[in-house]
Amino acid sequence: MELLNVYALYPIEPVRGRGSYVYTADGQEYLDLYGGHAVISIGHAHPHYVERISQQVGQLGFYSNSVENSLQQQLADRLGALSGYDDYRLFLCNSGAEANENALKIASFQTGREKVLAISRAFHGRTSGAVAATDNPKIVAPFNRTEKVEFAPLNDLEAVRERLATRQFAALIIEGIQGVAGIHLPSDEFLQGVRTLCTETGTQLILDEIQSGYGRSGRFFAHQYSGIRPDLITMAKGMGNGFPIGGVLVAPHFETWTGMLGTTFGGNHLACAAAIAVLDVMREEQLIENAARVGEYLIEELKKIPQLKEVRGRGLMIGMEIEGSASELRKKLLFEEHIFTGGAGATTVRLLPALSVSQEQAEQFVQALKKLL
Repeated sequence: MELLNVYALYPIEPVRGRGSYVYTADGQEYLDLYGGHAVISIGHAHPHYVERISQQVGQLGFYSNSVENSLQQQLADRLGALSGYDDYRLFLCNSGAEANENALKIASFQTGREKVLAISRAFHGRTSGAVAATDNPKIVAPFNRTEKVEFAPLNDLEAVRERLATRQFAALIIEGIQGVAGIHLPSDEFLQGVRTLCTETGTQLILDEIQSGYGRSGRFFAHQYSGIRPDLITMAKGMGNGFPIGGVLVAPHFETWTGMLGTTFGGNHLACAAAIAVLDVMREEQLIENAARVGEYLIEELKKIPQLKEVRGRGLMIGMEIEGSASELRKKLLFEEHIFTGGAGATTVRLLPALSVSQEQAEQFVQALKKLL
């Protein structure tokens, strides 16, 4: 049986990792500044993470959500305390796309409305509703196309105002920082204006923090720079440091009922053990503060490199716009300097390292980049 092609593959297979490094079978070391699409939040094979998962799988790996699971409440308590959203409720699922699907469903249930407003160049996932709200026709099948989703330009408050004034939209969904689009930030003023418009029109504001959340921006959620509080917040990627888990934070005003949402694997024992370990390490090792500090240093140093057309981002979510092919530069970084990076379009290189990455490792990348440019 052949595998279905998903991504173009590099001829490299990491077989183990430690911190911000991965290693191939022959012992070659690579500095990982991509973290598997922003998934590795506390570093590869963190001892506390390994211990918590190992202990849990030795006790009970899985049982259904038809019985009590105190690990879910432990996770909710830690998450509420660290994120500042302890008055919200937590729905646990398995992925970012699933989190967005359920957030859109909750908003539609609450408002009785059918339409969704998304932002141009958005990426919200590849499942039915999430991909309909993703602004990339190449991955939207005819089955998923719908007139119930419209798009407005990023940072164009008047365009949003015009659409929401119709009071037809159940939700406006926006990324805390656009990742797949190439690291584009909604301005604080735009988010504040959007929050006001959603409140005025009864539209539920969904913040997709799947890539930009969990400390990556230097705050727990990227939208917290603007001082707003969304109605729904979606999470995944760094939430489990590689173990599949996602979630939706649900504001207190939503009316819910037993059976409104459901999941077989969401919030399972192993996923909760992984997610609890992540929050433990983030708190104890002050990784959000480290992301802010190292990210600021890295952005400042990158902005000094004249060959870079633009440097965008916050914390450890960084996009570099270059002259020429980003793909070719990434290959040189990988094969000549042994550094993993990510792409976003033809001319953007993305950096999404573990939140524990050091300033010395950041400097190693800067010097390698200068050499190649």
